[in-house]
Amino acid sequence: MDADVQTSGHPVAEANRWSLGRFSPVGFVRRAKPVLFVVCLIPLAWLIWDAFNTGLGAEPIKAIIHRTGGWTLRFLLITLTITPLRKITGWHALIRLRRMFGLFAFFYACLHFLSYVGLDQAFDLHYIIPDVIKHKYVLVGFTSFLLLIPLAVTSTNGMVRRLGGRRWQRLHRLVYVTAIGGVLHFLWLVKSDIREPLLYGAILAVLLDYRLYQQQRGTKTAVPANN
Repeated sequence: MDADVQTSGHPVAEANRWSLGRFSPVGFVRRAKPVLFVVCLIPLAWLIWDAFNTGLGAEPIKAIIHRTGGWTLRFLLITLTITPLRKITGWHALIRLRRMFGLFAFFYACLHFLSYVGLDQAFDLHYIIPDVIKHKYVLVGFTSFLLLIPLAVTSTNGMVRRLGGRRWQRLHRLVYVTAIGGVLHFLWLVKSDIREPLLYGAILAVLLDYRLYQQQRGTKTAVPANN
């Protein structure tokens, strides 16, 4: 008798086929990752298209800085959403996407930073340093960018092993500080319509609240085990 016929209908066999099939979380994430990688490049492609087709408006440098900064903050929030989503859905394979989204946040942050110091300030420290000191939104944004650098550098598996899991986790909690700084940078930058930075702030507040809830829940669970 054919092997497929023998295993068909058996509960264990069906479960194994489901877990190993293309609709399993691991298989889905593995197939979705290259697609999502391309999707993450669409904002850059769109920006380049607009740059060559007069789609950046009357102030193209300002538009480039604003759009790259906006996508930096969006990718930071997407990165922070992965862990709660993984815990809520039980799709632990989602963790494989967190590093990619985090590195795209750093990538767009680099474009944002280079657009400011290069296109806007022409790499002239005589203008950049006073601007950082004078405007608090520039100072907060600059600080947040600097905090992203060690997170990007230590994102590899080799650095996780070198630092140790616990120290690595403590270091990467800086991503919350960076995200808060990004929201404040955006909020202080805009002068009239603050709806978008407030929306990002609300999303970040929910993510922070969820993390604090998980920490408190873990602490309460650990107390009986120590007694």
